[in-house]
Amino acid sequence: MTKDSKVFYQILREFLTVYLPKQKAASQNTIRSYKTALNMYLDYSCQKLKIKLDCFDFSLASRELLEGFLLFLEDEHHCSITSRNQRLAAIRRFFRFASEKDSIFVSSYHEMSLIPVKKVPEHEIEFFSEKALEAILAIPDTSTIKGIRDLVFMILLYDSAARIQEILDLKLQDLHIKDNERYVLLTGKGGKTRLVPLMQKTVDHLNKYIELFHNGSSDTEFLFYVIRKGDLNQMSQDNVSKFIKKYGEIARNKCPEVPEHLYVHMFRHSRAMHLYRNGMPMPLLSEWLGHTQMETTIKYYANADVKMKQDAVEKATSDFNPIIRSAVDFKFDNDDVVLKRLYGLM
Repeated sequence: MTKDSKVFYQILREFLTVYLPKQKAASQNTIRSYKTALNMYLDYSCQKLKIKLDCFDFSLASRELLEGFLLFLEDEHHCSITSRNQRLAAIRRFFRFASEKDSIFVSSYHEMSLIPVKKVPEHEIEFFSEKALEAILAIPDTSTIKGIRDLVFMILLYDSAARIQEILDLKLQDLHIKDNERYVLLTGKGGKTRLVPLMQKTVDHLNKYIELFHNGSSDTEFLFYVIRKGDLNQMSQDNVSKFIKKYGEIARNKCPEVPEHLYVHMFRHSRAMHLYRNGMPMPLLSEWLGHTQMETTIKYYANADVKMKQDAVEKATSDFNPIIRSAVDFKFDNDDVVLKRLYGLM
């Protein structure tokens, strides 16, 4: 590691481990978001510059490189404009922190600040039909461990209408599904918690999942996890995005109602739309989703569905729920990493 790169990573570590948690009192989710953005930026930059991670320093952080990274996010990762803007904001905030630490880095921050934030176009939310959901949930191979896990994950994701990180942060102690209890404690943005009721069939799936995946586990273990080198680790958003995209592509071949590009947040939108269609009042839906302002809920859902306007006289209802009909048999026959851990990126 060169002298300049060592300075870069020392400032980065201070930003992630001191400034954000101790000075800004940022939540763990916020810090995780910053880490994700900076990890992706560094990985892209080193690959583009054809250098090793431990060779990167402030002198290499050009506006052109960051602009290329942002295009990469949209073109290759299919990130939304909102996600693109969030990544840009996180990276710029780090470079601003560095410039405040030492004026020698002001030019680097100035380079980053010249990149404009993209305007987010207003558009209708994307959601899928109940028939499409049924097709998606039919795809996981429940004769395998991963298939069982993926199915239960998608069922809970839909039924709770939770954000992806809210599901990933769940620990066994957050589930209240014994005796007559049927709800999950979700921790959303800003550390705000809410209780979300669950369908009985979802509870049945969860109980079988816990029996299979958490036999004798501590209540503080993550509900959904991956095993790396024998250790249980929290599942990542990328992991979930990959298997949901895969199941969406397969399901679309069998059911044309499945969206062409299925993504995680669509489960939340779809559950909300289905609840709203079936008569859930807007204030209750807003609380269910964890929105701070009810205007947010109105903006996204009250005006989202043209079909609802067409069918205003006759309420749209459904005699089935895909989750209820989904019976599952739970029987079944480097150096870069070290560097990221040292400097607080992992």
